[in-house]
Amino acid sequence: MSDLALIAGRGDLPGALLAALPEPPFVCALDGFAPEGVAVDQVFRVERLALFLRLLEDRGIKRVAFAGAVQRPRLDPSLFDPQTAQMVPRLLAAMQAGDDATLRAVIGIFEEADFTIVGVEDIAPQLLPGAGVLAGTLPGNAESDATRAAAIVAALGAVDVGQGCVVSHGLCLAVEALPGTDAMLAGVAALPETLRPKGGLFYKAAKPGQDRRIDLPAIGPETLSLVAAAGLAGICFQAGSVICLDLPAMLAEAQARGLFLWAR
Repeated sequence: MSDLALIAGRGDLPGALLAALPEPPFVCALDGFAPEGVAVDQVFRVERLALFLRLLEDRGIKRVAFAGAVQRPRLDPSLFDPQTAQMVPRLLAAMQAGDDATLRAVIGIFEEADFTIVGVEDIAPQLLPGAGVLAGTLPGNAESDATRAAAIVAALGAVDVGQGCVVSHGLCLAVEALPGTDAMLAGVAALPETLRPKGGLFYKAAKPGQDRRIDLPAIGPETLSLVAAAGLAGICFQAGSVICLDLPAMLAEAQARGLFLWAR
């Protein structure tokens, strides 16, 4: 039996991670945020977090990985057990401070319970491509646009806003915020052509100083479809720091649509 527990949320990442692991972990999900197409072994609630941690310990779990999207749940005060109730002020303060603070608080609680938090690069590094042009040919403005985009995303990440943006010929067409990548790219597709110079790129990167064990950015085949619909020339991402959910399918999609895929 594996000593790894996977706290799985929504989206394609939990399934991609499970497919990449050599043996199945103990899959857990927050009540109301179960992953699609993934069998869950244990559902838990934040109000019973202390009891959940004890359950993991009893199962011999030593390592914990987080994968997938989870929104901040609505808490029911009547469900708190006494030990979890002591964590509430800490969790609420972290939630008010933003996503990064919330993640740090959650990691801290698990680590204080003697679990080792592991990231994708620890258990499935093949999902994080290294540097290189993986598909297509870079246009002449790609390097300057990527440099501009990297500076923008670094600035966004420093204030915990987003991990992506769209740049074309030095112009920033959109930045990623709470609605996410798909909404940002759909917004670019809806821009008048006069405001959307051809040949731009979508850029994705980890936040500066980000804890790499949790919430690394991810892209997949659908991202390429949205990039094509937005009239962009391709995707550039920070090498070794962005999860590619299905790289073979992404390469096929890039080739079919004439897009570049560049791990920078």
